[in-house]
Amino acid sequence: MIKHIVLWKLKAEAEGATAAENGKKIVEKFKALEGKVPGLVSIESGVDFNRSAAAWDVGLLTSFNTKADLDFYQDFPAHVEIKHFMAKVASDRCVIDYEV
Repeated sequence: MIKHIVLWKLKAEAEGATAAENGKKIVEKFKALEGKVPGLVSIESGVDFNRSAAAWDVGLLTSFNTKADLDFYQDFPAHVEIKHFMAKVASDRCVIDYEV
């Protein structure tokens, strides 16, 4: 099983919306991928409520059976659309991919 975890910090304002508004949009966009991407076993996304200095704004946790499935997801058209949106609204990103 492959886990793909991504965290983002959002710009205070981007694309005519606040960080909080964009966070909600991002979560909706990721939830819309559920059941549509071959090889995507599970997907969760959420907006941080902790608000500590170490916190990130939005998180994504996905699971895939194989690395090939993760690679396919990276280029899946609906995911590419989300990546384009993220490039406009996010100020920073971190990611980890690992096998369990």
